[in-house]
Amino acid sequence: MSDPQEPVGELKRTSLHSIHADLGARLVPFAGWSMPVQYEGLVKEHQAVRERCGLFDVSHMGELELKGADAVAFVDSLVTNAISTLPVGRAAYTVCCNAEGTILDDLIVYRRGESDVLVVCNASN
Repeated sequence: MSDPQEPVGELKRTSLHSIHADLGARLVPFAGWSMPVQYEGLVKEHQAVRERCGLFDVSHMGELELKGADAVAFVDSLVTNAISTLPVGRAAYTVCCNAEGTILDDLIVYRRGESDVLVVCNASN
């Protein structure tokens, strides 16, 4: 199995890449992407988020759009949260497990409509 941290070829860049670079981010390879890992330091970043705000660039993450009568039931069968009870327009942070219950990935699932679900998964998975 390949290491998701190991760059293979040219790294992809998110739409925020130039902003990260302009702000002095230390950029590292992650699953084929050039991603910011740190700016001024962990303590300063923690304080900034606590006192002002923070932004996490998720544009490198995978997106799966599922539509149709069985979309919600299908996603319910894969994750630990009940997406069927999630109100339309809301999202849930959840995990996807295999048949033995081992966690495969953490996900964000958006219930965009009665039969419309968007699953955001990690780029390395």
